[in-house]
Amino acid sequence: MQTVLSGIRPTGNLHLGNYFGAVKNFIKMQEDNNCFFFIADYHSLTTHPKPEDLQENVRKVLSEYLACGLDPEKSTIYIQSDMPQVAELYLLLGMNAYVGELERTTTFKEKIRKQPENVNAGLLTYAVLMAADILIHNAHKVPVGKDQEQHLEMTKKFAKRFNQIYGVDFFNIPDAYNFGENLVKVPGLDGSGKMGKSEGNAISLIDDPKDIRKKVMKAVTDAGPVEKNQTKPEVIENLFSLMKLVSAKDTIDFFNDKYNSCEIRYGDLKKQLAEDVIAFTTPVRERIMDIYNDTDYLNKVMKMGKEKAIESGSKTINEVRKIIGFRPFY
Repeated sequence: MQTVLSGIRPTGNLHLGNYFGAVKNFIKMQEDNNCFFFIADYHSLTTHPKPEDLQENVRKVLSEYLACGLDPEKSTIYIQSDMPQVAELYLLLGMNAYVGELERTTTFKEKIRKQPENVNAGLLTYAVLMAADILIHNAHKVPVGKDQEQHLEMTKKFAKRFNQIYGVDFFNIPDAYNFGENLVKVPGLDGSGKMGKSEGNAISLIDDPKDIRKKVMKAVTDAGPVEKNQTKPEVIENLFSLMKLVSAKDTIDFFNDKYNSCEIRYGDLKKQLAEDVIAFTTPVRERIMDIYNDTDYLNKVMKMGKEKAIESGSKTINEVRKIIGFRPFY
């Protein structure tokens, strides 16, 4: 059984794109792998969150992932800052990471451009901390998006460098976990190709019916078809793609027929889509709120995850210390 690790950023709420994209695959992934899912609160410190916001965001994101189906009995779900071993490995790996290679990472250069007033050391060494997250459990596979591919390559580089420097074959060289055809691309409501938090085009799982209706009714459309059976433009195909995720087949067929006969009324389509989204998200939203309000259960999950993560991480860091040459003087 291979070890798979994935980080969860404690920012924003899960939306339909997250759910149909990564989260559903995480749920399947935990059935056949030794999975570690961690909430990356150390990483979030580069944006200087307020203490109360940091704690609240951790509770929210943990509640959402548990409500969607991550199982603390099947996987290790933990808070990054609950595991001191990852901070030590971050320090040790950083001793063999070079400023030039860190400055050349795409994400660091992008951050310099977007936030020149906050170019902190955490941003520069972000790839080192991500490598520590992965290597602390000696993971074989890591699900990564396009924006994190370079960081995974850096992790491979640091793992190989450690093995070469100390003449060992200790760290696995992790590869990307490929979801293949199972990775669903969910379009945004603004007519763009992808739903995302920063784009402001998303429907969150926690949104109430009023907000969902408001968002969907503002979805971008066009003037309507002018010829029968004409090809749908991207903004309209996007709405039908969303409908395929949450609506019944006869509903989709009905509006397809209306479009192909040039009789479609986008207002009717969006009203139906909004109701179907509400029907889909309501039970998830209710589970999220039930879990969020169950402090005892959340504390139990976090304690269980912390213990399992520390047990795994301690084995790694103890071996790393021996390989480097640290010895107790007592």
